[in-house]
Amino acid sequence: MTRKQLLLIFSLFTCLILSAHKANQSYLYLDILQEGIQGTFQITSKDMNTAMGLNMPEEITEQNFEPYKQRVIDYLNRTTSFSIGGQIIKPNFTDLKFMDIKAGSFAMLNFILSNVNEIPDEMDIGFEGFFPSIEDHQSFVIVRYNWKAGIHDNEGLPSLVFDPSTDTVQTLDLTDGSIWTGFVAMVKSGMWHIWIGLDHILFLLALLLPSVMYRRTPEDWSLEATMKASNWYPVESFKPAFFYVLKIVTLFTIAHSITLSLASFQLVNLPSWLVESVIAGSIGLAAFHNIRPFLKREALVIAFGFGLFHGFGFASVLGEVGIQGEYLGYTILGFNIGVELCQIMIIAVLFPILYAIRKTKIYRPLLIYGSIFLILIALNWVVERSFDVDMPLDNYMDKAFRKFKALTGLA
Repeated sequence: MTRKQLLLIFSLFTCLILSAHKANQSYLYLDILQEGIQGTFQITSKDMNTAMGLNMPEEITEQNFEPYKQRVIDYLNRTTSFSIGGQIIKPNFTDLKFMDIKAGSFAMLNFILSNVNEIPDEMDIGFEGFFPSIEDHQSFVIVRYNWKAGIHDNEGLPSLVFDPSTDTVQTLDLTDGSIWTGFVAMVKSGMWHIWIGLDHILFLLALLLPSVMYRRTPEDWSLEATMKASNWYPVESFKPAFFYVLKIVTLFTIAHSITLSLASFQLVNLPSWLVESVIAGSIGLAAFHNIRPFLKREALVIAFGFGLFHGFGFASVLGEVGIQGEYLGYTILGFNIGVELCQIMIIAVLFPILYAIRKTKIYRPLLIYGSIFLILIALNWVVERSFDVDMPLDNYMDKAFRKFKALTGLA
């Protein structure tokens, strides 16, 4: 077994542990960007005091860290090295932040590697900062972001591990990546964020429920009249109904692609509370339309109109996974393809089931009362997101959704 394979096995075994940070551990995070490399040192006050002979408080803040800041930076410059093709690259420290967790109080020192204008195939990293001062100390080099490698916001899986038993200089391989790898990662990200996005799935469900039925306009709009069998007719053919649904979700994808692009290029920005509230409201209005139509062209208009707001929601998702504006065209295209693929997969599962039961007595009550249930969920979310309050129903829904995915093996 090669050293790389051993390191991979060790990495997989420890990634869950690392995500929580531990005492006697320091971290070097690297962001491999299109036009350079930047990173962050994360070190506890306890380890800095032990290794450097300092006397800083256990809980560090910007004020009480300031007297020690330059000594820490000088120490890191002496004990850490970055080398590309034999040329030493000095880190240019920019700003710092602090994090207090159970493992200790961490200083986070951000830096940029100067004069790195082209990403190399490999980089030698040397680290001997806390050995042998702290015998059981470990330092982890973690590639936090590398678009070409499909890595976004990685906080736990290490690429290199330094401890008293390892070499003090190790080589970080940066060749494991390509435009295609990054693009595929964005497709997967788009699929994943539809699957975990309960609000998007419920909006899709609201559009799907009436897809296997059509109705004659009733003389009155009472619930009793709406549910009369004489006003509802099951579709006779699978293919036209199925492709009509595909047209609806494709129109939804086109709409959110427009606003996702506008938001990603910083051309249009809306407050997140407004976007999330409108997304919640879109579920309720689509479900209400199932009971009492209020628009011509029905679902097509609803899918496109509210798809525009869903696009702003997806833009915030890209920010949450650490996308930093690189290869933005590929990112948007891959993410949208992933969204569309996941939507088609959901339709491919649900539509045949709905089609099979469309002529049964249970379908009309399912359509009407299911839509009423979606309206109640939507109202709950609108209140919660608009006024920043916690509503009990949301917790029940999240638990039920997680249980469903666990039972189906899709968690």
